Amino acid sequence: MNLSEETIIKELRTIFDPEIPVNIYEIGLIYKIEIINEDSVRILMTLTSPNCPVADSLIQEVDEKIRGMEGVKKLSVELTFEPPWSEDMLSEEAKLELGLL
Repeated sequence: MNLSEETIIKELRTIFDPEIPVNIYEIGLIYKIEIINEDSVRILMTLTSPNCPVADSLIQEVDEKIRGMEGVKKLSVELTFEPPWSEDMLSEEAKLELGLL
C-alpha cells in the first residue's frame, strides 16, 4: 500500500474527541500532514483547548493508529496551539453533526 495523505486522513477519521462526537480530522485538530519520504510522516495537530483533559490519550491514539499503518516506519506527532483552535475550524460535516448549521 502506498502511503498517502488520503490514507492517513482516512485513519485519522477513526479517532474521536471524547468530548465532541466528531472525528478529530473534521473537528479541525489536524493542522498539517507531511509525508517526508515513503515511510516517514509528520503530523502537526492541536487540541480544542490547552487544558484538554484527554490531551495525552488523544495524542497517543494518533501516534498508535498512524504508526500502525502499513508503510509507516517513522512518525512525529507535534502539538501546537498556534493558531489556537476555534469553531471556525470545524468542517461543514462537523458543523452539521453538532447542529451548528
